[in-house]
Amino acid sequence: MNAEVAVIKTAAETALAQTFAQARDRLPGDDAIAARRDAAFDIFAKEGLPHRRIEEWKYTDLRALMREAKPLASPPDAAAKARGKDAGRMLRDLDARRLVFVDGAFVAELSDLRDLDAGLTVVSLAKALTDGDRALTARLGKLAPANDIAVALNTALMGDGAVIRVAAGATIERPLHLLFVVSGKPAATFTRSLVMIEHGARVMLIESYEGPPGSDYQVNAVLELFVGDGAHVDHVKVIGEGSDALHVSTLAAAIGAHARFNTFSFTAGGAVVRNQLFLKFDGEGTVAAIRGAALLRGQQHADTTLIADHVARDCQSREMFKSVLDDEAHGVFQGRIIVRRHAQKTDGKMMTRALLLSERAEADNKPELEIFADDVQCGHGATAGALDEELKFYLMARGIPPAEAEAMLIQAFLGEAIDGIEHAGLREALIENVAAWLGSRGQKRADR
Repeated sequence: MNAEVAVIKTAAETALAQTFAQARDRLPGDDAIAARRDAAFDIFAKEGLPHRRIEEWKYTDLRALMREAKPLASPPDAAAKARGKDAGRMLRDLDARRLVFVDGAFVAELSDLRDLDAGLTVVSLAKALTDGDRALTARLGKLAPANDIAVALNTALMGDGAVIRVAAGATIERPLHLLFVVSGKPAATFTRSLVMIEHGARVMLIESYEGPPGSDYQVNAVLELFVGDGAHVDHVKVIGEGSDALHVSTLAAAIGAHARFNTFSFTAGGAVVRNQLFLKFDGEGTVAAIRGAALLRGQQHADTTLIADHVARDCQSREMFKSVLDDEAHGVFQGRIIVRRHAQKTDGKMMTRALLLSERAEADNKPELEIFADDVQCGHGATAGALDEELKFYLMARGIPPAEAEAMLIQAFLGEAIDGIEHAGLREALIENVAAWLGSRGQKRADR
């Protein structure tokens, strides 16, 4: 006699199933896209939300952390667009071409589409799907791992995003800034962007996410990035969500031969954040810098999960991630360098460091190497600890107040990661955000 096992669904999983059933027929795309959505949702329906028994989600049990699933965000009304017009506080003074998304929908009137650079093409994902763009359909989903539950949910429910193409040999002078804003209602957004940088092109791409405090909205964002041979791409992601938000984002990139690729993630907002990076070195002779910084306090939880997959030979990757944790914050870093059998002469080094400002803060660092070649140079390291009291005493002995001494040491700790950003204006903007975070921390301590 065989006993039947009933799979128990959580309230969030049940709500997501209802959301997909109600939204399926009105989501953009033809029958082929609808079939792709169905297949992606079947993956979620079978597996459910990721939980601690799944190794990649061991430290971020989304089934426990996501108690309910919010309804899909409605198209932005006039009030929502007005909030979007005033958004971008973390990078307000940055000279960049802004592409604005409010509540998951592209808003052309708030975006800068005038006088596009030669070789630059920008359309919204919703338009491309509605128009049946075959070039888009052929590439969409090629990079993001289909079996990842967060990606599968995004594929099933993706509504809008950016589709960007930079032609071969083109240089885009101003950064392209994808600004994703949630206006305030507790809702869920699923954005999907596709960026194609062709041979020898150069561009800086910025993603930033923000929303109001006190609203427990949910964000699931995916960016698929094709970097052509000989291209130079700088990518920066700034996560400044509201204090109660749940944010899951994925970068999936394929990097061609003899390319330069730099990516940096900055996390300073959100209640629960999961930032995934799936990077594949497809061509030989590529150099990549993969860095990140996180500032966490209260009960914030932020997880950076990285896979750097060296498929081609003679590539170099440098990974550096730093986090500052105060109060009861929880920082997670899971990083893996994979070197395939034919990827000889690979040079990969990974380092993660956590600075604990409170005895209640927690850091889980898990760097890994998976090497199938024999002529490589690879290494990894991880540290977690408190501020150096001797250095703090050294500064105080020269007349610097304790709080200011701590701030100087924290800024120096994060500076090693932030200073690698080539764009001076963006680098200064992030340093100002660090200073503002430290200022609010100092004020909070003074008020106690």
